[in-house]
Amino acid sequence: MATRKKTEFKVKQQIVYPSQGVGVITEIFEKEFNGEKTLYYKIYVEVSDMVVMVPVNNAKNLGIRAIVEAKEAKKALNLLSEDFEPITSDWKLRYQMNLDLLKKGTIADIAKIVRCLYYRSKIKELPIQERKLYDSARTLLIDEIAIALGKDPKDVEGMVHAKLEPPGAAPKIKRALIQDDDDDDEFNMDDNDSKGRDDDDDDDDEDEDEEESLESRAEEEEDFDDEDDDYN
Repeated sequence: MATRKKTEFKVKQQIVYPSQGVGVITEIFEKEFNGEKTLYYKIYVEVSDMVVMVPVNNAKNLGIRAIVEAKEAKKALNLLSEDFEPITSDWKLRYQMNLDLLKKGTIADIAKIVRCLYYRSKIKELPIQERKLYDSARTLLIDEIAIALGKDPKDVEGMVHAKLEPPGAAPKIKRALIQDDDDDDEFNMDDNDSKGRDDDDDDDDEDEDEEESLESRAEEEEDFDDEDDDYN
C-alpha cells in the first residue's frame, strides 16, 4: 500500500483562507486529474457555508495558513490603533493595494486593510467594491483573533471597534493624498447638478406664481377703488 504524502495541515484543523475566510479541513483525499493522482484539502468555510477543494500543492500559493498564536493576534489587534501613512484618495488604486495585501494574507496585512478602509470611510463613504472588501477583511480578522484568543467573536468585535475608536479619543482621520479620482464623485456631481437645475426650475415657478398673485391682487384693488368712486 502506497504511503500518503505528508501534508502541512491535518483533518479538523482550523485554517485561514484569505480570499474565503476562516475554515476547517474536513477531509484530505486523493483525486485523479489529467491522468495523475493529486492530493486535495476539502475545506468548510462557515461564514459562507461553503465547501471548497484545494490541491495540497497549491495551498501555499493561495495564502492558506494556520491560525496564528495568541501573541501574534494581540499584535494585529494593537496594529489597528497605530499611526499610518496617508492613503491615496484614488479608490481604484487603493482597492488594488488592499487586494494585494489580502492575497498575502498575514493577520497583520488583514489588520492593515481594516484600518485603512475604516479611516477612509470616516472621510467619505466607500465605493461598493471597497465596502465588500472591508467587510470581508473585518470578519476574517475578528474570526481569527477569536479563535487565537479563545474568545467569542462578539467580544472580539467590541475589541476591534475599541482599537479603531478608543473611548474619549478623537477619530484618527489621516489626510489623504491630493488627487481625488473616486468614480462616485462623478455620479454625485451629476446628481447635484440635476438637483440644482430642479431647484432653479422650482424657484422660477414660485417667482411666476408670486408675480401672478401680485398682479391679481393689484387688479382687485383697482376694481375696488372704481366701485368707491361710483358710490361717491
